[in-house]
Amino acid sequence: MEKRGRKKGCTKSGGRKAGTPNKISADARIFIKNMLMENEELLMRDFALLEPKDRLLIMERLLNYIIPKRTENSLNANLMDFSQLSEESLDLIISKINES
Repeated sequence: MEKRGRKKGCTKSGGRKAGTPNKISADARIFIKNMLMENEELLMRDFALLEPKDRLLIMERLLNYIIPKRTENSLNANLMDFSQLSEESLDLIISKINES
């Protein structure tokens, strides 16, 4: 069976240059950003209708796009299990987050 691709020792030719952004990814980001901005009021209304624990889960997932990931050692030391909290505790946490 014949091997595909470049022969060993041959340099790469063609394709994007190193560091050139992927146009499809950029277009997708712009599309998603516009869709979110155009539906901001609807999203906020839907978000308010969620159960407190579901709001926290969504906020946690969204934070991953804003705050850099922590190393495993520091993450394990500060991990909080929201599933063990009461509804009142979750409501208090959400109200404190909304105040800031």
